[in-house]
Amino acid sequence: MPSNFFTPVEEREKIFCTELVQCGVLYEKAVTAAKILASGQPDELLSSEERKVVKDACEKWFVQNKPSQC
Repeated sequence: MPSNFFTPVEEREKIFCTELVQCGVLYEKAVTAAKILASGQPDELLSSEERKVVKDACEKWFVQNKPSQC
């Protein structure tokens, strides 16, 4: 019986990609960022280009999802 405690990497990729695209990240960049995020690799193992793609995508996601100031 499969465990419900862990989400497969492919499923996490889909979730991340969907979230990023909904926030306006270009599809190609969202796919790349989603694969990197879902891999769970530490920043130290990523290339500078991979870190930049993830940073750009996540910043756009954050701007779209941050709570409004009261």
